[in-house]
Amino acid sequence: MLTIHADSRGSALAVEGEVVVGAGDLAELAGGYPRARVRRWPGILTPGFVNLHGTELLEEAYHPDPREADALGTEPLTGAALAALAPDDVRWGGSARRGVQRMLAHGTVAAACDPLRNRAVRDAVRRTGLDVVERRGRPGGVPSLDPFASGLPPRTPPARKTGSAACFAVFDVADEAELAERGASTCVATVIGGRLLYRRR
Repeated sequence: MLTIHADSRGSALAVEGEVVVGAGDLAELAGGYPRARVRRWPGILTPGFVNLHGTELLEEAYHPDPREADALGTEPLTGAALAALAPDDVRWGGSARRGVQRMLAHGTVAAACDPLRNRAVRDAVRRTGLDVVERRGRPGGVPSLDPFASGLPPRTPPARKTGSAACFAVFDVADEAELAERGASTCVATVIGGRLLYRRR
């Protein structure tokens, strides 16, 4: 089904399958695709973010299951705490899925990673649908789910246009300046390959 995603500024993307088939003003796209379903989002449509610390967040950190919160807390475990936990493959797979979901909740559409060595992590990430892009070396900065908190300039894919992959994120802010001020936790929706993989409840 062809869907038009529109933001509070009237900007819109028409998506069919995995591809953007139209980009521009909502009124124009709605007129061109009168049978399309229109999904209106609060805030602004963006290309989303590439998280530069994919390896650190997915393969070098353990994201506790909510059922483990009493014993492990809710923040990712790294360093000595991770070594003491010594997760098995089942735990690593679950951690990777939760880590990806947390990334999606911050508008991440791709993670920059060294080749993932942990098979359980690699398989779990592949099944989530998150794009993984190759990187060369550690990027510096501080690994963070929020690209604005990493100490590095946030990286974004090119602007979406007709023919682009249907990958984007929506943030409940008035403009890009407010997004930079409030951070990526303002994300309300993340779409990858035309699939709504995250929606804030």
